[in-house]
Amino acid sequence: MSIEALVFDVDGTLADTEEVHRMAFNLAFEQLGLGWHWSQAEYRALLAVTGGKERMKAWIDSRPIGASEKKRLHERVPAIHAAKTQHYTDIARRGGIELRTGVLRFLEEAQRAGLRLAIASTTTAANIDALLQATLGPRGLTMFDVIACGDQVRAKKPASDIYLLALDTLGVPPERAIAIEDSPNGLRSALGAGLWTLVTPTFWTEGSDFSGAGLVLPSLGDPTQPLSGEPGGRLESAAWLGIDELLQMATVAPPLNAVQALYRENP
Repeated sequence: MSIEALVFDVDGTLADTEEVHRMAFNLAFEQLGLGWHWSQAEYRALLAVTGGKERMKAWIDSRPIGASEKKRLHERVPAIHAAKTQHYTDIARRGGIELRTGVLRFLEEAQRAGLRLAIASTTTAANIDALLQATLGPRGLTMFDVIACGDQVRAKKPASDIYLLALDTLGVPPERAIAIEDSPNGLRSALGAGLWTLVTPTFWTEGSDFSGAGLVLPSLGDPTQPLSGEPGGRLESAAWLGIDELLQMATVAPPLNAVQALYRENP
């Protein structure tokens, strides 16, 4: 069965945005006089929680403060998150974010191959818009047939809701699509929706458990920034991942399990 679509996560996948998100959170905390500051180590741990508002709520719940204070801070989360989103979009629009290695090449190859492109992200529409406009210009939004955002679903990653929404809107079954992710929560979300998944971790997610991924690479690679040890390691064609090789990997029939093999031997 042929592949018709690629479904991309955004934060960490299209661009390594997490440091900008962390900076934006800290700017919002300072702006609102909260006295909070998330270090890189703290933020890396907090990324186990998907979604900015959910991340703040989890952090508040971990604080050694009384129930009434936690309730008061929970009520402030929407306002804090709105301030953070404004700081993030401001940084993005000033050119503070770049696409990861090979992403632009890969998107353009996919379009030339006739594949449809979609986004399945737990971030906000404003963040996605700012990132795409800043990195891809006017064509950023038109490159993608579907953009599914976190606020459109009840449960965020690792739940599969966002991928199911993207696939349903595309009108493409999971066996005809590939997911591209960077995190264990994203991988679980995509696998739960039945998608073959490519993972390209970042500093924030490297070393995580990516069991079940069809392929794990440090990045997509590029002719100007080839992947070390490739071809000959995980790739056969070049030192960067091309669309043709990805499609070949994702459409290869899986090996027979023990029961299937038994029936094959004894028809």
